[in-house]
Amino acid sequence: MRAHGICYDTGFFNKGNSTHEPFDADRVRRDMRVIRDELRCTAVRITGGALDRLTIAATHAAAAGLETWICPFTTDLTGDELLALLAGCADHGERLRREGAEVVIVAGSELSLMNKGFVPGETFVDRSKVIAVPGPELRELLAAIPARMNELLARAVAVVRARFGGKISYASLPFEGVDWAPFDIISTDTGYRYAQIADRFPGLIRAFVAQGRAQGKPVAITEFGCATYKGAADAGPRGGDIVVWDEATATPLGLNGAYARDEAEQATTLRELLEIFEAEGVDAAFVHVFAHYALPHDPDDPRKDLDLASTGVVRVLGDGTWEPKQAFSMLAGRHRRRGSPGDGSSSTGAAGATGTPA
Repeated sequence: MRAHGICYDTGFFNKGNSTHEPFDADRVRRDMRVIRDELRCTAVRITGGALDRLTIAATHAAAAGLETWICPFTTDLTGDELLALLAGCADHGERLRREGAEVVIVAGSELSLMNKGFVPGETFVDRSKVIAVPGPELRELLAAIPARMNELLARAVAVVRARFGGKISYASLPFEGVDWAPFDIISTDTGYRYAQIADRFPGLIRAFVAQGRAQGKPVAITEFGCATYKGAADAGPRGGDIVVWDEATATPLGLNGAYARDEAEQATTLRELLEIFEAEGVDAAFVHVFAHYALPHDPDDPRKDLDLASTGVVRVLGDGTWEPKQAFSMLAGRHRRRGSPGDGSSSTGAAGATGTPA
């Protein structure tokens, strides 16, 4: 695999709240150095909904020598609002590219579900409820999505190409039926293995890579991961469903039951998925995620230990600092054996917590 990456969340905005608070530029700079020098990643996918945060993180990622994928991850935007955000990302990406950085612009993430115009509902929560109900109405709804999706994506690519001379991709969902002709890289956010598809998972990845090869384009897994409790691997992308959320404020209230921390299961799952991606010819893969700042670790109360639901490879403490999990150490060792860059020196986590792999 050419690019060993990780996702970095600058803040997913919902109901006026963000998943990365407080957002501190110095903390982001330190995190990017850790991602390169300790995790030994070669690429980072920077996600979020605010242009200023995306540009700050992209600047620090490029300065750290990371291949920088700038990827708006937005909710409840209209098509025109999305295009305006992409224009800003493309302008900044081109500046970084002209300074010598390797930059990819990702023209959005999971737009059919996250943003307006594809699934009924004014909010992400409303749309999620619609798409969770199987039946003929849902099948009819999904069948109509590709045409509208490709119309928007064609406009998005035109906006980005007018400003940016590098490669473009899109973080897709399977039912979106993306026409990949305008793109340079074929990507999907569905790199999760869960119990219902575990036996078929390598074949699904093989088929996705074959789709890219048929078009002469590399394939990226823009998101894969595992939460940090026993049994989370079987849950796959629904591992975070153990969190109880306040729907009015989009803030976590606690967990819906008692769960056992299992960092070994998280690390093992990531290793197994990476082995599959490499065997099937994936070009780039991005672990989700470096840190879940909205899901802090509480060592004293398991029912409030939100980090159990986190796919982060570090656990965030109540003061905003972080500590590495077993998954961090596994990834660092794996990248080191494969010769990924990094000096292996210890550093500190954001705001001073130890960030050196155990």
